[in-house]
Amino acid sequence: MLKPINAAAVLRNGRATGLHPDQIHAGVAWWLGACFVVTLRVANVAVAHDGHVISSEYAARFARGAANAQHYRCHVTVFTAPMTQDELVKHARGAGNTPSGHITTSPSGEVTIALFDAQGTPLTDEAGMAKIRDLIERDRVPIPVNNSSRGLIEHRGEAGAR
Repeated sequence: MLKPINAAAVLRNGRATGLHPDQIHAGVAWWLGACFVVTLRVANVAVAHDGHVISSEYAARFARGAANAQHYRCHVTVFTAPMTQDELVKHARGAGNTPSGHITTSPSGEVTIALFDAQGTPLTDEAGMAKIRDLIERDRVPIPVNNSSRGLIEHRGEAGAR
């Protein structure tokens, strides 16, 4: 692991939270995207952010991690226009119950990557957060099996746009 984190402190309650770049960094978003797809065994995820430049960078890294997760060929929808967490969950539920991640950055630089299951519920330890934390703690973040297993990243401006 190139830049380890305190996984027990950062990854809890269905989210990763920490000050950028000391407690959390953009690589964590890649790790979460990959672990999220493999843990939930999904072929589609959505990710959105609050419009902050740091959040946008984390969303891009989350998408790359999800698209590169082993053999899942995950289709990742990245909403490039700022979106609230509630808007993302509503869209993800309307789009066939797609698991999702929402990224925010506070004025103090605290980044939060919230993870939601297919029903829009924050990811609990029982539903996969504990496994994700374990994969990251043990440096077992999934990587692509081969180039043909890579997924697709689709950038969309707004939830209703196509």
